[in-house]
Amino acid sequence: MTDTLETPSAPVIVQERRIVTAIPGPKSQQLHERRRAVVSDGVSSTLPVYIDHAHGAIVVDVDGNQFIDLGAGIGVTTIGHTNDAVVAAATAQLADFTHTLFTITPYESYVRVAELLAEHTPGDHAKKSVLVNSGAEAVENGVKIARKYTGRGGIAVLEHAYHGRTNLTMAMNFKAAPYSTGYGPFAGDVYRAPNSYPFHDGLTGPQAAARTIGYLEKTVGASELACLVVEPIQGEGGFQVPADGYLPALQQWCTDNGIVFIADEIQSGMARTGKYFASEHFGLVPDLVLSAKGIAGGLPLAGVTGRAEIMDASQPGGLGGTFGGNPVAAAAAVAVFEQIESHNLLAEAGRIEGVLKPGLLALQEKHPVIGDVRGIGAMIAIELVQEGTHEPNSAAVTSIAAYAAQNGVILLTAGTYGNVLRFLPSLAISDELLVDALGVIADGFAAL
Repeated sequence: MTDTLETPSAPVIVQERRIVTAIPGPKSQQLHERRRAVVSDGVSSTLPVYIDHAHGAIVVDVDGNQFIDLGAGIGVTTIGHTNDAVVAAATAQLADFTHTLFTITPYESYVRVAELLAEHTPGDHAKKSVLVNSGAEAVENGVKIARKYTGRGGIAVLEHAYHGRTNLTMAMNFKAAPYSTGYGPFAGDVYRAPNSYPFHDGLTGPQAAARTIGYLEKTVGASELACLVVEPIQGEGGFQVPADGYLPALQQWCTDNGIVFIADEIQSGMARTGKYFASEHFGLVPDLVLSAKGIAGGLPLAGVTGRAEIMDASQPGGLGGTFGGNPVAAAAAVAVFEQIESHNLLAEAGRIEGVLKPGLLALQEKHPVIGDVRGIGAMIAIELVQEGTHEPNSAAVTSIAAYAAQNGVILLTAGTYGNVLRFLPSLAISDELLVDALGVIADGFAAL
C-alpha cells in the first residue's frame, strides 16, 4: 500500500487522519441546513459531515477534515474509494453508452458479470444470474424465483436478520424500528425462526440447527416453504458468526425437503471475509446467492445467482427491470472482480483481521464492557454489555461512535439492541491506519 493515492479526477489524498475544524465543520453545518429544508426526515444521517472527495480508506469532508473510513458505505467500497481501475472502467463505459435496457438490446458487460458470478459463487454446478439494482431488490427476486420454482409460498428467515426496506423485506427483517414502524400492512407467509447466536445461547451448531428446524416444522411445515433465507454472517444483526455445523445442517434440511436455500451475501460477499463469499467458510453451496454492496465499487448493482434449473423456472419477461445491470455499473463490477484477482485482495481481508482482532481483544481485556469480539476478515464486531452480564449496553456504543467521529474515525453501529460496533474497512486500508483508528477507539473507551 502506498502512502499517497491519486485518481485521475481527484486531488491527492494523503492516507492519514486529519481534523482541522470542529465536527461537523461550518460548511457541513451550512449544507445540513439546506438539506433539512428539502430532504425527507426519514432519510437520516449518522454523521452530518458532508463528503467532498475520497480515495482508498480516507474520506475528506467539505471543511477539509480527513476521516479514516471503517464503514466503507456499509460495506460498499470494499476495494477502496475511487479505485483507479473502477473509475477508468466506468468512465470508458460512460463515453460509449449509458443505457439501452438489457431486456431490449443487450450488451457484453452484463454477460461478463454473470460469467464472473457463476465462476466465483460456491459450487461447480451450472449457474445463471439476473442483475438488479439493490440488495433489497435482489432479496425480492430471490424469493420470487424460489416461489416460482417450488410452487410454494412460505418464506423462512432467522432472528436478528436484516434484508431491506421494501415491503417484502421489511416483513423479513427481525428489527422493526426504525425500518418498518408504521409502514404496514406487510407481505405475508414470512416465518421467523431462532438462529445460532453463540455469545447468548451457548448452543452448539447441531443444537441450534435442531432448534431452528424444529420451530419451522412445528409452526409452518417444511412442505409449505419455498425458501430459507440466511445471512451466513448477519450484518445489521451484529455480525453474528453461527456456531460450527449450524448452517450446513440447515442446508441439508432444505435439500431433503425441496426448500431453496438462499444465502444473502449482500454485506458478507465480494471478498469481505477473505473468501469471495462468506458461505465458503462454512462449507455451504447455496441454491441461490444474493450479491450487492461491494460488487460494483460504489455503483448501484446487485444480482441473484443460482442453480440453472431454478433460475430458468421463471418465464421470459418475468425477471428484469429498467436499470437492472446498467452498463456503467456492470463495467465497474468487472473491474472489481479483476482487482480482487490481480491484487490478491482476499489475502488483504486476512491481513486486516490480523490487525483488528488482536487489537480489539486487547481492549476487551482492559474493558469488561466489551462482551464479545467476533467476525471474519474485514467484517469484525464487538458487542458491548453491562459489565458482568450479557445485557446490551447501547449507551456505550453511542458514546464510542460519537467519540470516534469527533476524532476522525467513521465507525458503524449495529445489533438488534444497538449495542454492537462493527468494523467494515475497505481492503485498501493500511495497517498504519488501522492502528491509528484503534488508538482513537481505545481513547474512547478510556473516556467512558
